[in-house]
Amino acid sequence: MSKASIPQGTRDFGAEVVRKRNYIINTIKKVFERYGFEPLETPAMENLDTLMGKYGEEGDKLIFKILNNGLNDPKNIDKAKAAFENVLQGKNDKNLTERALKYDLTIPFARYVAMNHGQLSFPFKRYQVQPVWRADRPQKGRYREFCQCDADVVGSTSLVNEAELFLIYATVFQQLGIPVDIKINNRKILSALAAHCGGGEKLTDITIAIDKLDKIGIEKVGEELAQRGLDENQITFIRQYLAIEGSNTGKLQSVKTLLGENPAGKSGIEEIEFVLNYLQPVSDQQPVIDFTLARGLDYYTGMIFEIKAKEVQMGSIGGGGRYDDLTGLFGVPDIPGVGISFGIDRIYDVMEEMKLFPEEVHTGTRVLFFNLGEAEGRRAFSLMQELRNRGISSELYHQQAKFDKQFKYAEKKRIAYAVMIGSREMETNTCVVKNLSSGQQSVLSCDELGHFEFI
Repeated sequence: MSKASIPQGTRDFGAEVVRKRNYIINTIKKVFERYGFEPLETPAMENLDTLMGKYGEEGDKLIFKILNNGLNDPKNIDKAKAAFENVLQGKNDKNLTERALKYDLTIPFARYVAMNHGQLSFPFKRYQVQPVWRADRPQKGRYREFCQCDADVVGSTSLVNEAELFLIYATVFQQLGIPVDIKINNRKILSALAAHCGGGEKLTDITIAIDKLDKIGIEKVGEELAQRGLDENQITFIRQYLAIEGSNTGKLQSVKTLLGENPAGKSGIEEIEFVLNYLQPVSDQQPVIDFTLARGLDYYTGMIFEIKAKEVQMGSIGGGGRYDDLTGLFGVPDIPGVGISFGIDRIYDVMEEMKLFPEEVHTGTRVLFFNLGEAEGRRAFSLMQELRNRGISSELYHQQAKFDKQFKYAEKKRIAYAVMIGSREMETNTCVVKNLSSGQQSVLSCDELGHFEFI
């Protein structure tokens, strides 16, 4: 008999964890709804060609591919063997796999818009909360199956959308109690950097290297840039760019000096200034300009976001950006979009470490009726239903047992109140209500129990 286990990088969630995760998700959903976003769900798997080539060189390696059905059919064995040979050479083969688990929610959303654009009202604002899968190396804050929580606007080029997405971030993290930096940059500025260092074809090489800055440091970034074909002068210029520091105003002035003459750079700087001007009078929290921010996904074209918790060592807990022709990948051009994502699992880890979950999140059952005999149990069952009809979560201990055992059950489940009906209470049509936290108890008539405030 094999030992029970789950795949590496996945987790089971018990009741306490599920309640905490739901607290996070429901907080985010309420803010999404406040800003006019509508819910959407897409399948767990997509056609492989929907996903491949959309996430850059590094991302494509992390896509979980699904083997075709019927590979053990004798008619398919020769095809499967040949397909395996192709896969070993780094090629995809439809005789082996045609589908994959979704890597994120953005590309499936773009596919949905491309398929349904004739029926949608633009701008179309949707939010989506679903699991995604990545064949990554599991570590703290990084899992192979995890939940994403996205909001996107498509069909609009207005930078007001970027300002609103920033405000969604600021509102959610303020409500969750997590101090964060909401970092912004613009891919057009990175395009200008690439143009200065050999041309647009260098953009992917540069962004992939820069995106690793926090993990490997400036020296290793320089080595990786050299390996990707950049010369010493180009690497020196990139180092100068990455060294920009100071206030938002000072950073903008520095980048204008470096890249402001380039048309793409000028446009990216103006877009950042537009968003800052919109947010200045309405938000206590302001973006942090970070020109080292790259978001190493190929589909971003304009403003990009990344969220870092201030007081916990953790990777980004959110991110996103503008992708002005993502649906063009599916034959439907000219539908601009911008979106953000919340990393639910990392947010959970941050809140757990900082002890930010409110006490009421832990509570499921509010009232436990003790089972003190057959007739007593039937009476308790009837009263329990009255409380449930009032919306009070209640349960009856499943069998007659000693007081100690029933008290221990209530303690383990963090149940706040116990209601006890014994033979004496049956005779007097009363019940004993005990607050299990304070130890205070009172005797009520059964009619009074229906109006008691279990607070």
